[in-house]
Amino acid sequence: MKKTLKELAALVEGVILGETDFENIEITGVTGIEDAGPGNITFAVPPHLDKAARSPAAAVVVPDTVYQYPKPAIRVANPRVAFVTLLNLFTPQPDVKREIHPSAILGTGVSIGGNVAVMAYAVIEDGVTIGNNTVIYPHTYIGHNSRIGGDTLIYPGVTIRENCQVGNRVIIHSGAAIGSDGFGFVTFNGQHIKVPQVGNVIIEDEVEIGANATIDRATTSSTIVRQGTKIDNLVHLAHNVEIGENCFLVAQTGIAGSAKVGSNVTFAGQTGSAGHLTIGDNCVFAARSAPISDVPANSFYAGFPARPHGEWLRAEGAIGKLPELIKKIRNLEQRLAKLENKEEK
Repeated sequence: MKKTLKELAALVEGVILGETDFENIEITGVTGIEDAGPGNITFAVPPHLDKAARSPAAAVVVPDTVYQYPKPAIRVANPRVAFVTLLNLFTPQPDVKREIHPSAILGTGVSIGGNVAVMAYAVIEDGVTIGNNTVIYPHTYIGHNSRIGGDTLIYPGVTIRENCQVGNRVIIHSGAAIGSDGFGFVTFNGQHIKVPQVGNVIIEDEVEIGANATIDRATTSSTIVRQGTKIDNLVHLAHNVEIGENCFLVAQTGIAGSAKVGSNVTFAGQTGSAGHLTIGDNCVFAARSAPISDVPANSFYAGFPARPHGEWLRAEGAIGKLPELIKKIRNLEQRLAKLENKEEK
C-alpha cells in the first residue's frame, strides 16, 4: 500500500508542516521510531521529537503545538490517536471467511446474525444468540443460552459458560474463561461444601479481555464488567465483582468477591483488592498495591495495605533510613550502658 502525505493528513485530520511538495511524499508503512525506515511514517511526542527527527523516517506525526520541524511532519491534536488510525490503515485485520465451518457444532435453537464467522471445532450450545458481524475463532466454547453481541471478536480457545452475556464490539483473547464457577464454599465438620454458583457474567459493550483472564460467574445475580473497560492478560475477577466503565486492569490483577469498583479506575500490575469493599471513581492503584478497605473517589494509592501515595512514599523513604537509625540506636545503647556502669561503681 502507498499513500501520499497529503492523503494521510486528510485521514488523521492534520496539517502538513513544511514545504508544499511534501504533500506528494509517498508513505508505504507505519512503525515506531526505532524501526522507522525511509518509506515509513512514525509519531513522536515530547521528549522524543528530536529522536524522531534524527530517524530515517520519511515523515513524523507531531503534536499541534509544534510549528517548526526539521523533516516532513503532520501536526495533529493527538499523535497517539493518529498513530492508531494509521496502523489500522496499513495493517488491517486478516480477512476472515464469513461462514459456519462444517466442523463447528451447533446446538438447537441457536440464533446467528448476518456476516458471522464460526470457525473450526467451535461449540455453540443450545439457545445461544450471536449478533451480526461477530467472529468466533476455532476451539471456542459458548454455553447454553448465552448471548453474544454484534461486531465482537472471540479468539481461539475462549470459554464462555452458560447464561452469560457479552456485548457489542467486545474483544476476548485466547484462553479467557468467562463464567467459570466462583470460589464459594461452606466449611462444616472439617469439610468444604461447594456453594452452587448459579449467577452469570455480564460483559458490556466495547470491553477487551486479555489472554487467560478469568471472570467468575456470580453466586447469584451477576458479575459485571461495564462499558469500555480494558482487562489485561492473567487478570482474575471473582464472583459478584462489579467493574465500572472505562477502567484499566493490568496484568495479574486480582479482585476478590463482591468488590464494587467505580468508573475510570486503574489497577496497575499485580494489584490485589480485598472483597466486599467499594472503590470510588477515578482512582489509581500503583503496581503491587492492595486495597483492603473502601477507597474514596479520586484517590491515588500504593503499597500493602494500600494507602495514599504520598503517605506511602514517606513510609518507603523512612524504611530506607532504618539501617542507619538502627546503628545509631545501638551506639546510643552502648553509650548508655557505659554511663550506667560508671554510676553503679
